[in-house]
Amino acid sequence: MAEKIHPRNYWRWSKQDFFPEKSFEDWSNYRSALSQTSSRFKDRLVSRSDDAQELVELRKQSENEMKRCLNWWDLIWFGFGAVIGAGIFVLTGQEAHNHAGPAIVLSYVVSGISAMLSVFCYTEFAIEIPVAGGSFAYLRVELGDLAAFIAAGNILLESVVGGAAVARAWTSYFTSLLNRSPNSLRIHTSLNDGYNLLDPIAVGVLAIASTIAMASARRASCINWIASAVNTLVILFVIIAGFAHGNASNMKPYLPHGAQGVFQAAAIVYFAYGGFDTIATMAEETRNPSRDIPLGLLGSMSLITVIYCLMALSLTMMQKYTDIDPDAAYPVAFQRVGMHWAKYLVALGALKGMTTVLLVGALGQARYTTHIARAHMIPPFFALVHPRTGTPIYATLLITILSACIAFFSSLDVLSSLLSVSTLFIFMMMAVALLVRRYYVRGVTPRTNLLKLVIFLLLIIASSMGTSAYWGLNPSGWIGYTITIPLWFVGTMGIAVLLPQERTPKVWGVPLVPWFPSLSIAINLFLMGSLGARTFIRFGICTVVMLVYYIFFGLHATYDMAHQQNKTVSSKSPEEDGVEQPGP
Repeated sequence: MAEKIHPRNYWRWSKQDFFPEKSFEDWSNYRSALSQTSSRFKDRLVSRSDDAQELVELRKQSENEMKRCLNWWDLIWFGFGAVIGAGIFVLTGQEAHNHAGPAIVLSYVVSGISAMLSVFCYTEFAIEIPVAGGSFAYLRVELGDLAAFIAAGNILLESVVGGAAVARAWTSYFTSLLNRSPNSLRIHTSLNDGYNLLDPIAVGVLAIASTIAMASARRASCINWIASAVNTLVILFVIIAGFAHGNASNMKPYLPHGAQGVFQAAAIVYFAYGGFDTIATMAEETRNPSRDIPLGLLGSMSLITVIYCLMALSLTMMQKYTDIDPDAAYPVAFQRVGMHWAKYLVALGALKGMTTVLLVGALGQARYTTHIARAHMIPPFFALVHPRTGTPIYATLLITILSACIAFFSSLDVLSSLLSVSTLFIFMMMAVALLVRRYYVRGVTPRTNLLKLVIFLLLIIASSMGTSAYWGLNPSGWIGYTITIPLWFVGTMGIAVLLPQERTPKVWGVPLVPWFPSLSIAINLFLMGSLGARTFIRFGICTVVMLVYYIFFGLHATYDMAHQQNKTVSSKSPEEDGVEQPGP
């Protein structure tokens, strides 16, 4: 009988916890590892993880299991909490006034369909690989370590900077609720502009949200229910009051800027749907992933799309689009129909929305970070799960402390568009990964079919980039589309007709493959093209910085981790290899 292994103390802090890999044992080993960078890079470039490794082996790095305590009802409300923030109150008026007019409703329909295509991809992966890593884990299985690492870097950047921006905005909305100027509760200093307004309230809000997230996923879910329910009541009030004071004549002309205005607005309001990927990270704590994840993801996003369309319709019925205030659309609209007090209710709704965004974000971002640490792309210390709470406390603290440091001094607005391009980039890679998963299985797919798949994917991506570039250079033109769109169609049709699907989803799968994932690639690249050249310059700089980190640390840590796992697996007996995955 094997000797019982006593669990290690959770509260520990040693070099072995941060750098357990052989490459970092001493300087001699590290220099040796650096001398093998080229061969190790090739190894990690062609290597792939698999479902079993993500589901079983990597989870052992956390030492304790996360608690399976969530169901579809929790996930639906997490979807509401993660997605419905202040964006709907700000972007609707802004884009109705500047681009779409009353057709802003169509912009929300278009962007909602676009978001749903990405939701389909996340849902299939989350059912098949129900782990905390979300898109990082899925990309690691299908596209390999390098693609997963680039996604991981963008996820961590988005978590830290995005959390700081929302926390700073929380303070601004809170002051408006008190009928004070936005900076009245910030500490004014003599530091450089952009960093001279210190925000202790933002730090406090982040600390409270992360404390709740660390205490218990179940408790956080209950608090999210309450806050999201309050926000939903505010939204229902806005919709009903808007229709009650609406006038159909305000809807004319319906398309003041034509289809171009609708699509320009759709590219902006798309970001009001951001945050749904957080739900996929909760799969490891879901009691029945195959049932709960489709209901939670698809159900919440369908309802949110309907709510957004109704809110947009109520605003454009209350006020003619030319009279909408782009900075405070709903409060001003209610003032003009005699409901002056309603602006406080709108501010409360936005505040509640941002509160749940921070709470659900603290949950999801920590779970992303946990799985990234399990793969040793960051120190595995951050993968540890507390034995009593069943939550990744160290990962939560890492994201919260970094976000709080930024939020205290600045919201780093210069990086806001960078977050948008990184989100769209990950969504695009997810659609590529889903096509790879369906049409390629290592050791089964013939090499000729793999070559065809690569060619067709490159054709889809290149034609989609061409469509986006042509739109940016000549929005009113059409000749370029006669080349790019048929090329996209040929690439997609080639996959559909010439390649057999090698894998069939066990429970639920994306419908109309390869058309829906291919369309998701095209739409995400199209939206990326609307963000401007400076955004891509910043994205390129950040990617280079991430690759430098990968070459000097992440590459060697993941290489040692993978080869150690291979030795462990090869030394197991057949009986040990047959151990089933633990149940809920």
